[in-house]
Amino acid sequence: MAVPKVILFYAFTPLADPEALRLWQRDLCESLGLGGRIILSRDGINGTVGGELKAVKRYVKKTREYAPFHDMDIKWSEGAGDDFPRLSVRVRDELVSFGAPGELVVDENGVVGGGIRVSPTELHDLVAAKDVTFFDGRNAFEAEIGRFTGAIVPEVANTRDFVAELDSGKYDHLKDQPVVTYCTGGIRCEVLSALMVKRGFREVYQLEGGIATYGEQFRDSGLWEGSLYVFDNRMAVQFSDDAAVIGTCSQCGTATSRMQNCSDLACREQLVVCDACGGPTVHCAAHAAQLLP
Repeated sequence: MAVPKVILFYAFTPLADPEALRLWQRDLCESLGLGGRIILSRDGINGTVGGELKAVKRYVKKTREYAPFHDMDIKWSEGAGDDFPRLSVRVRDELVSFGAPGELVVDENGVVGGGIRVSPTELHDLVAAKDVTFFDGRNAFEAEIGRFTGAIVPEVANTRDFVAELDSGKYDHLKDQPVVTYCTGGIRCEVLSALMVKRGFREVYQLEGGIATYGEQFRDSGLWEGSLYVFDNRMAVQFSDDAAVIGTCSQCGTATSRMQNCSDLACREQLVVCDACGGPTVHCAAHAAQLLP
């Protein structure tokens, strides 16, 4: 029986010809029957792909044979078999769309000038030693079903909002305090922590490997609460059967960790919706208002 797996991966490294690498990655994934999304830029690779275990292992082996990707960060998780309906491999100006491509500096060792890396265990040591502030590096809707205890969740609908959010001054009181940035797999924090350091935040840390690595090590017995939002058909994953349910159904108020897209095809908003309320006609508040007589 085929065993489906999903991997989340990235590597910050200078690339001379991202377009050539795009064609190689597309052909490699197609030959292995993998689906998912891969982004390449002059600063490296970022992606998530899924498929049968042997095929995913083959993909990892072949991709790591390319020297700049040899040490790329990879997180494994269980797949459902239909996690990705198609394959998308693109070249963009940024691996993560913060809207600030000119600010990021990358060399053969990765992002230059980012936050201090801390492993999940080191994070616990840091929290025990200092009064730290967790700073969520994801879109605000992702935090609705899971976040670190006491975290600040910036009011951003997408990653491009972070630069304006940081420049707004609303977090200036944190510039002299220890701040721990975190995100799904670590890549957004690589960029976010560098942007924060450039803006005068003096003690910035980034959770190495992101929530995915932390959850793999501590499950639901640490500082994390709830479920992890993921950008594929699974929508959300739990680290154990003891995962807290902190989300609230946008339709009826029931506690739930279930996520669903707004039913309007022109809308990209993600909603927390329970099983009872979920279905083909669930709308966000803006589109629901448009439907009123």
